[in-house]
Amino acid sequence: MKRYVTSNAYTKVTADRPIATIWVRRAAGDPRRGWLTADGWSVPVALGRGGILANKREGDGGTPRGIYRPLRLWWRADRHIRPRTYLPIRPIRPEDAWCEDPRDRHYNQPIRLVHDQAGDRLTREDHLYDFIVEIDHNSAPRIAGRGSAVFLHLARPNFAPTAGCVSMTKSSMLRLLQRMGPQTKIMIG
Repeated sequence: MKRYVTSNAYTKVTADRPIATIWVRRAAGDPRRGWLTADGWSVPVALGRGGILANKREGDGGTPRGIYRPLRLWWRADRHIRPRTYLPIRPIRPEDAWCEDPRDRHYNQPIRLVHDQAGDRLTREDHLYDFIVEIDHNSAPRIAGRGSAVFLHLARPNFAPTAGCVSMTKSSMLRLLQRMGPQTKIMIG
């Protein structure tokens, strides 16, 4: 993205840079709702049904407290045009899924499934996973049982709680993606 700055003497082209930090905080009165603040604007988000937790465990429904980095954007190319972002981007294919089994050596990693195989498929009928920002929660090192598939993704229409992710409206996601890069810090808590 380029921004054109005009003065009386000349027009200068400056490139926007990714934002440095995104904050995700709990909303007052409901631990399953929150606010995402970035670059001077705030948007409502849904959090995990367990609220923000410091000691995340698989299946607890908690959104993990901590500082994370976005790794890449996964997007449904069959539903949307390629969004503008500084992140590495990958279209979601029908066989793409995420391993949530702590006993599996591919725990908390993307996997490819055949049509009969069970797993958390990224191609959902609803629109929650039309845009997924993969973050580095429990990735280096991966520890079995410490939580998997924690993403930024689209919210349900009523902002119902997630299983541990941070979700938002499509318009908020697209605005955030335009300014998010691999060095952006995501501070949850």
